[in-house]
Amino acid sequence: MDTTDDDLASTRTALNPMLDATAAILPWISQTPTARFPPELNKRWQSAWAEFADTWRQHGSNDPARFRRSAMLIMSIALESADADCLGLAESLASTADHLEHKTPGNRLQAALHALCDVMLDTSDKHLPQGLEHPHLNERLRHFRDRLETALRPSGKPGERSDVLDRLFVEDAEERLAHMRESLETLPIDIYGIAEECEALIQHAEQIEMWGIYHLGRTVHHLALQLYDASEADLDRAADAIGAQLDLLQQALHAIEY
Repeated sequence: MDTTDDDLASTRTALNPMLDATAAILPWISQTPTARFPPELNKRWQSAWAEFADTWRQHGSNDPARFRRSAMLIMSIALESADADCLGLAESLASTADHLEHKTPGNRLQAALHALCDVMLDTSDKHLPQGLEHPHLNERLRHFRDRLETALRPSGKPGERSDVLDRLFVEDAEERLAHMRESLETLPIDIYGIAEECEALIQHAEQIEMWGIYHLGRTVHHLALQLYDASEADLDRAADAIGAQLDLLQQALHAIEY
């Protein structure tokens, strides 16, 4: 079927509104978003974060004075930006600097700082503006402000235990638990070995007020004491009960955060 001039004309007429609308929005699509901050300020912001990341990665908490200088540089630029989220994160970094002058950073604080450095230096998406102009900057700043504040809060652990102390306790307890399982698998059950390891675990748990572990350990120890003079048949029947209590101990140890 041949296309006539009238057909072409009617097609053009039908398409004209769509073509006009497309032409109208093309300038908006190609237009570069208006910068929120002066380019020079954005450049200094990115340089400050590069310096901060280098300070943390190279020196960690071993040079709190250098950490503070890097944090204060970010604070000064945040003040110039007059952006509430920039200031909020800068204040959290200042609090972190105070913390590092007196205490060793816990695992959560270290993880937060490492992640912060990675995100603030991320330039993987070349199509997005970087630094202060990044479209997700404020969301990221709020996230890390909250994360740092959470990591800096005093521990809710009894006696203000340190993360290091908790880790050492868990490592020791897991080793003793492994020995108890080995004693449980011998024929006949080495009930004395279980009682001895469990008694040591109970004492350590009491010293650092790990009361959940303490009471679970007491249950295992009580079972063991009842079986001191038991026959082999009774010991075999008790093996499942002891094993179940050891499983509960294992779960409780895995739940300890440090």
